[in-house]
Amino acid sequence: MPKPTFYKLPEDKRQTLIHAAEKEFSRVPLFEASISNIVKSAEIPRGSFYQYFEDKDDAFFYLLNDQVKKRRAIFAHVLQKYDGDIFDAMCEIFRITLQESADEESINFLRNAFLNMTHKIEEIFTRIFSDSESDGKHEEISRLIDKEQLNISGDEELYYVMQILTSVTFRNFIEKFARELSNEEAMRNYAIEIHLLKKGLHK
Repeated sequence: MPKPTFYKLPEDKRQTLIHAAEKEFSRVPLFEASISNIVKSAEIPRGSFYQYFEDKDDAFFYLLNDQVKKRRAIFAHVLQKYDGDIFDAMCEIFRITLQESADEESINFLRNAFLNMTHKIEEIFTRIFSDSESDGKHEEISRLIDKEQLNISGDEELYYVMQILTSVTFRNFIEKFARELSNEEAMRNYAIEIHLLKKGLHK
């Protein structure tokens, strides 16, 4: 997490630093990112960077956590929009994320994160769809899901349903970026897999 001095920065200077970090992590994955590029873009001394963050990992995971919080709020809204239908909601959040292609910096940040996925990155992304480490600002995701539509016996099985759906979602994003699929191709592939899960695989 950023150091207390980061939060004491004037809003304009904080946003300048955030944008500089986003720009660098959109250009290359975390392991290739350069603090020199971040401070040059932010027009601050290198020493100042360490007054705000421990290292580049600290800056990256601050940005990733911020993205996850925003997407979690969108996911909660989409679940309400579809009356708790988890399958329709997953397709909608996938579609919304694909539409970010117009924002090149945002989509490149995601591309670099997904194509260089570590356990820590995956764990943080998973918070979009789970109740773990909820900040209390949004309703619990599980309460928004209409469990009556699911062939499950309780919250434990709901947990595993979400694990399966999350894994399918992540794999489809990785495939989209790795194979450079069009948004239409990626959406079609994802919709097929979600539909198969929804109707069940056992004949």
